[in-house]
Order: sequence, then C-alpha cells, then structure tokens
Amino acid sequence: MTAPDLRACPIHLGLGAKALAQPPFTGMDWYEAYAARTAADGAEGRLVSLYDFSDNWTAWEMHPTGDEVVVCLAGEMTLIQESPGGAFHSQPLAAGQYAINPAGTWHTADVEQTATALFITAGQGTQHRPR
Repeated sequence: MTAPDLRACPIHLGLGAKALAQPPFTGMDWYEAYAARTAADGAEGRLVSLYDFSDNWTAWEMHPTGDEVVVCLAGEMTLIQESPGGAFHSQPLAAGQYAINPAGTWHTADVEQTATALFITAGQGTQHRPR
C-alpha cells in the first residue's frame, strides 16, 4: 500500500491529540466540506497541508481564530503580512525557514521561480480577498 501524499490528502489535527487523514483535495469547495467535518474541534483544530507554487499568490488570506505556521521546504518565497493595524511586513523564506501568521493577519506570498511550503493552519473562519 502506498502512503498518502500530503499534497493530495491533508491531515486534520484535532482535539485529544488526534491526527485524521482527510479525503483528497478537490478544489476550493473542499474547504467548506472540511469545515463541516471538523467543526466539533472549533478553533483548536488544525489543517496540515503541503503545496507547490510556481507563481505569486493571487489573493490575500486571513485566519481570525488562530495562528498559522508556514514552513518553506524547497525553493524560495516571500511571505507578505498586513497586520490588523495596517502595517506591512515582508519575510523572505528559504528551504527550512518558517514564519508565523498571527491570528487576524492578512497574508499573501511571492514565489521565486518555485517553492514548496507546509502549512499548519487554524482554518476556522478563514477569509479571502483579491490581491
């Protein structure tokens, strides 16, 4: 049996130190179904996901109920954060480096050629806006 690929099948970290494999990612509507599946964990639930990027992000994202950890595993990317007060901060990340998006902080990223990043996200109530 082949082990699941985190790019295709994220993991939910839930209450009671549970790690639950999730069904394959199918697009943006997947997140709505994920929220319904994991609602009982509230703000303490975390989504662990892995993405490959070859372009700058086209949107901003914000997680109101908890912090998000972003770990660059390969390549280079620049995480751009807009704090609740409106200040901007850019954090270059290379392989092995990480940043934390505090709760309520809008964020996006620019990618230098290609990058792979691991995300540990408090996803409850996540919001998006165009970049």
